[in-house]
Formats: sequence, structure tokens, C-alpha cells
Amino acid sequence: MSSKQSVSRYDSRRRSVEKYQKDRARSKDHQRSRSRSESKHVSSIRDKKSKHKKSKKKKNKKSSSSSSSSSSDSDEEELKLLQRLEAERLRLKEEKKKQKELLKAKETPEEKRARRLGEKQEKERKRRERMGWDNEYQCYTNQDNPFGDSALTHTFVWSKKLAKEGVKTVSHDELEALNRQKQMENKIELEKVKQRRLEREAERAERESEAAAAARAREAAQFHSWARHEDAFHLHQARLRSQIRIRDGRAKPIDLLAWYVSSEQCVDALEMHEPYTYLNGLLAQDLEDLLEDIKVYKELEQHANQAYWEDVQTIVLDELGKLRRQSAPGLRRDGVHEAVADDVTQIFKGKTGAQLEALQAQIEHKISGKKDGVDVPYWESLLSQLKAHRARARLRDRHQDNLRRKLQLLKREQGVQPADAPGADTADAPGADTADAPDADAPGSPSPELKAEAGPAEDGEAADEAERAEDEAWGVAQYAAGNYSPEYLGPAALEPATLLTEAREDEQRLAYLRARLHAAAASAQHAALLALTAAARRSMAGADGAQFSVEAPLAEQPCLWADKYRPRKPRYFNRVHTGFEWNKYNQTHYDMDNPPPKIVQGYKFNIFYPDLIDKSDTPEFSLKPCPDNPEFAVLRFHAGPPYEDIAFKIVSREWEYSYKRGFRCHFHNNIFQLWFHFKRYRYRR
Repeated sequence: MSSKQSVSRYDSRRRSVEKYQKDRARSKDHQRSRSRSESKHVSSIRDKKSKHKKSKKKKNKKSSSSSSSSSSDSDEEELKLLQRLEAERLRLKEEKKKQKELLKAKETPEEKRARRLGEKQEKERKRRERMGWDNEYQCYTNQDNPFGDSALTHTFVWSKKLAKEGVKTVSHDELEALNRQKQMENKIELEKVKQRRLEREAERAERESEAAAAARAREAAQFHSWARHEDAFHLHQARLRSQIRIRDGRAKPIDLLAWYVSSEQCVDALEMHEPYTYLNGLLAQDLEDLLEDIKVYKELEQHANQAYWEDVQTIVLDELGKLRRQSAPGLRRDGVHEAVADDVTQIFKGKTGAQLEALQAQIEHKISGKKDGVDVPYWESLLSQLKAHRARARLRDRHQDNLRRKLQLLKREQGVQPADAPGADTADAPGADTADAPDADAPGSPSPELKAEAGPAEDGEAADEAERAEDEAWGVAQYAAGNYSPEYLGPAALEPATLLTEAREDEQRLAYLRARLHAAAASAQHAALLALTAAARRSMAGADGAQFSVEAPLAEQPCLWADKYRPRKPRYFNRVHTGFEWNKYNQTHYDMDNPPPKIVQGYKFNIFYPDLIDKSDTPEFSLKPCPDNPEFAVLRFHAGPPYEDIAFKIVSREWEYSYKRGFRCHFHNNIFQLWFHFKRYRYRR
């Protein structure tokens, strides 16, 4: 069975070799025939060209003898040049051949052997190149090679493999042809492998580009989130600064305006006046500073409360324009005469937002109508003033809505049902007098329409003032009828040698004694505070850290002892300890020249209780997480009368309770000290 298989395999191999030889011979014959046909074709083309040129020469000779003679001369010269070049090439070839034959005839047997050896070596070199030998191995021979192979230049024949495949009797040329065919197949396969590798590299580059694009998108989203958090942080800090200035009694107008808009949802914060009343009495420089602060709040709050800040900005610009016009008396009032400027202002005063909007529509219609006799500058200046009055009306309506909403919330919290008063939430309708204005109006006096619309509002104000005057008169009469004031004694009712003191002098003496008492108490309290602060500094000598005073707001809790002692907040001297954490990541990405960001490592709280009523009752603290942010916690201190509770917002991490690690919690010399550091977790394999 094996012999049949070997014979069949040998036949198939022999047929493939014969087919390869036939194809090769056929390709060579085809190339020879193609070269002959090309040469014949070239010669035929040359003959045709020459014939064509001769015929063309004959034809053109009849038309123009001069042009035909010049073209024929150039063609003949070119043909002669080609013939001379061909003859020269053949002559050089014959000479080279003759010289070679002459050299062969004159050479000695040694030179002949050397020449044949060189030709043989060149033939062998070409054969090695065809077999795929590298230039590094071209100089190796059977006698001189580093492998010690005496048959290095001979093609290796694996006899056992050929015998097993049944092609042992195949000639050497056929085996070389098969080897070359295998080499060609290997080269083709190698090219395919290279192509697949290039495709994989292109796919990998595309994946890397997509990953880089996704990373850039994530970084952009993260940067946008950081920007939003930064804006929120700056807004929170601005509001916190405003609260501190308000609490210390040095509030600026922007602080009051920001507090008003931020306390709209707080029921306990009740503001009885409109927000534009905070602008009364401000100078031009204060108004300019207020405009810059308003721009900052508009940028920080983004889309929230934009209408509120726009209205406030409009009012500030109007007030600033008034002050500038007052500072320049010679400046004209933009179309409104000075004699009727106050009357025009009274027309806008007391109107609701709806009435002012209807009035604005009438003025715009009058300006856009462009009728003859209409003073356009006068109505445009009136429209510019109306803008500020509309802003005031919107703020007034907003204030009324806030008061009404807070009243309903208070009633709901106290369990009182709100009264269903008809028309309580309805807006005031504008006046019914909407007659058209005449075509010609004098610029020095207000129009009849404005006076007609101002009538109902002025009548309502007069009625309110009359009602308030009647109430005050009734209250004064009731007080006088009740005889609440004591009667003065006459001189006869006094005993002899009685010293009399005027009421004014007695009030001055009492005020002087109270001032002295308050000054002494304040100086003593200040001295005690300085002594406690110095003691706290001495206890923390050598410790680094920054001052820490971030108080957390606490809900108001009524104290049972508030009617006996005046509640007060304790003073404190706190420090926060920050530093670098040199973990594996920070050691890899940072160094001492470019350190990582600092983190909070601990706190030191020193709370002063010098006037504590019960000294045996030790102050205590409690720690609760922040409901809005789990990364922070609220540390609250409680002592007792007359001190209120105080709280601080700190980082929420696990404490180190070992005294060797710096933990301290005791009450000594009227100072409650709470020192602690956070635990450090080190990575261990």
C-alpha cells in the first residue's frame, strides 16, 4: 500500500515539474516572439514613417517648395544620424568581440583557468542570489567558512525525505525549481503576514485615537463639572462674606440685596421693606461699586435670580444718572423741562406694574406713530424714566408676593387655615381711562392721559394717609384720657432742705455711670480673652497650622435659662493642621519642588468658657455627618448657661484617639481643648 502511495506521489510531483518546465519554456518562447514582433513592428513603423514622409514630401512639394524642402532635409538628417549611431554600435560590438577573442588567443593557460574560475564564481554568485543567499554569506566557500562545512556551496539534498516522498530519482534541476517555487510561496505568505500586521497596526492606531477622543471628552466633562463647582464655591464664599459683614454691622448694599434674594425661601427671615430701599442715601462712588458687585453676582448665579438683578441694576443706573445730573446743574434734562420734572415723577409714582406696562405701550405707540406736532425727544426721555419705575414696580410686586407666601407658610405651620379672601391673589388692574392722546402735546407739561391715570392712585394714597392720621389721633386721645403720666408735686409738698435734681441732669449722670460700668466690663472681658488666647498659644507652641473659624449654622433652640442669663457665643482659638501625604501615587507623580496638594491632617479646638455658671459641668462635644455632603461633618460644642452651642464644619474622617498621636480632650483653666489627628492607612502587601 505504501509503495502505491509513493508511486502516485512521485507521479504527481513529476507532472508538476513537467508542467513548470513547459510553462517556463512557453514564457521564454512568448518573450522571444514578442521581442521579434516588436522589432518587426518598429521596423514597419519606421518604413511607414519613411514612406509617409516621402509621400508627404511629394504632396507638399506641389503646394510650397520651400517648406517641403526644409522638412525633407531635417528627416534625412535624422535618418542619417540614426544610421551612423547604429553602425557605430555594431562597430564597437565587433571590436569588443575581436579584442576578447584576441585576449583569449594570447592568454596563457593560467590566465585561462583564472578567467574560467572567475566566470564560474560569478555564475555561482548569481545562483546563490537566486537561492536567497545574503550578502554576508556570499564570500563563504567550501574551504573557508566559519561552519566547517566542506559542502557549503552544494545544495543540501534530504535524501530520506525525498525517498519518503517518492521523488528521490528527480533530477537536480527539478529539485531546484521546486525549491524556488517554495521560496516564492513563502515570500507571498510573508507579504500577506506583513499586510495583516499593517492592518492590525492601523486598527490599533484607530482604537488609540478613539480612546484618546473619549478621554478628551471625559476630561472636558470633568473640567466643566469643576468649573460649575468652582462657581458654586465662589458664590457660597460671597454669600458667607456678606453674612459675616451683616453680622458684624458693616454690611454693604450688595450684602443686603444678596441676603434679601437668598432669604426668600426662609420663613424666619422676614424683610418688611422693598430691596430698592437699600439704595437710599448712597453716593455716586457707592453706586458704581454696587454695579460691579451686581455683575459679579450675575455671573456666579448664572440663570438664577437674573430678573431680580436686572431690575436692581436698572434702578442703580437710574439713581446714578440722577446724581450725575445734580452734580452738573447746567446739563439739560433730556427733553423734560426742569419746571415739570417733579410733576412727571409724581405721575409714575404709586402705579402698579400692569399700569406702567399699559402706559409704556401708549408711549411707544405715540412715538412709532410719528404724527405731526409730537415731541419725540420728550416722549423718549419719558420712556427711559419709565423703565426704572417699571423695575421698582416689579420688585414691589415680588416683595408683596414673598410676604403673602411667608404669611401662608406661617399659618400652615401653626395649624391656622389661611383665610379665603376673594381677590387676595389677584393682580391690580390698570386704570380704565385709556383714551387716545391728542396729536399735539407741549414738551413742558405732562399729557392729559398721564394725569388721568395718576388720579386714582393719588386718591388712594390720600385716603390711606387720612386713615393713619385718624388712628394716631385716636391713640393719643386714649392715652391722655387714661392719666398714665404722674402729676408733678408742688413746692409746698416738699420737706425743707430737699435737694432737687433736674431730669436731664439725672439722665446724664445715669448714662455716665452705665458707660463707665460697660467700659470696665468690656476691658475686663477683653483682658480675660487675651489671657485665654495667650494660654492657648503657649499650649500649642511649636505647632504649625492655619487659623480655622468655619462655623456651621445651627437651628435656633430656645434655652430655658434665657430669661435669667443673657445668651452669648463663646470665643475660640482654633487651628487646622495640613500637610502632604507621600503615598505611592504622590511619590511617583510629585517631588519636593513640585509637591502634591495639601490635605487636612487634624484640628486643634480651644473654646473659652470664662463665665460658665456651673464649673463642675464639663463641656462636651458631638459629631454628626452633614446631610448635604457626606465628606464633611459638623462638630458641635455644648457647655451650658450662659453660653450657646457653637458648631464647626470639618472633614469627615476617622480620628486617632491615642494620646501618643496628639489626641487631647479636657477642660482646664476655663479652656475646653479638643485636639485630634486623622488616621493614616498605609498600603501593605
